[in-house]
Amino acid sequence: MARIPAEENGAEKFPKQTPFNLGDLVTDRTKILTDAERVQLEEQNKRMVTDFQAQKLEREARKHWDLFYKRNETRFFKDRHWTTREFTELLSARCPAVVGDAPLETDGQPPNTTKTLLEIGCGVGNLIFPLIEEGHRNFFIYACDLSPRAVELVRKHNLYDDRYMSAFACDITTDEVFGTLTEHSLDIATLIFVLSAIHPDKFRVTLSNIYRLMKPGGVVLFRDYGRYDMAQLRFKPGHKIADNFYMRQDGTRSYYFAEDEVSALFRDVGFEVLVNSYIHRRTINPKENIDVPRIFVQGKFRKPD
Repeated sequence: MARIPAEENGAEKFPKQTPFNLGDLVTDRTKILTDAERVQLEEQNKRMVTDFQAQKLEREARKHWDLFYKRNETRFFKDRHWTTREFTELLSARCPAVVGDAPLETDGQPPNTTKTLLEIGCGVGNLIFPLIEEGHRNFFIYACDLSPRAVELVRKHNLYDDRYMSAFACDITTDEVFGTLTEHSLDIATLIFVLSAIHPDKFRVTLSNIYRLMKPGGVVLFRDYGRYDMAQLRFKPGHKIADNFYMRQDGTRSYYFAEDEVSALFRDVGFEVLVNSYIHRRTINPKENIDVPRIFVQGKFRKPD
């Protein structure tokens, strides 16, 4: 694993992502807050989520995500067409068995698949279905989500085909996933805006479960909310559960990660860090007059051979 020499503070540095969009800032340095932003964060501490409320949110996490998908169905999240650009591990040569929209069969069998992929926290399939649309069908795709309603929406999608994919509901923080998948069975797992929705006390067990699922040499593709992202700064008093962990209005939750924290979490359960960094990016929509600075942590983590 290549490493960048440590700075004077002794912190270990890892290779960074390459910028993918014009204007991206890729760095291992946490955002420096302005005085006004420090005041915003201090205001959040004036009224915290109570312990009783926090425990109730944890018990009812599945219910809140089920209600989210009942309200929004497939309308909330955009398809993630960016993933093959920023995670080239998802790319495959266009499958020769693909003609039009339907895979051809050979002697009644589906096209050969050479890799296994698990999308953790699949929602309504905003990552896996763009992959299929673009012809990347040399994976057998597994997709899981805490919400049974989300999984039902995935199975109803017109591109869902159980010859080369399997969607199932499970809580990745428990052993439920091993009822469907065996240890050492995955080449690639995606963890995109998922770990942040889990209680910090369960980060380690979640990553340990993923580590058990990966084949030697398997890679986890990660993106999540970064420390002091705009969304974190905008929370009002009454939404903060713990340091960097918040309750949204709909009862779902979100954690905001530091870059070195993510590296440490993965390394502690056995992964190697391939790349990991903050990505500062502006979300721009001229039609809606939106220009918002965002901060993500993005990385790739490999199970040693």
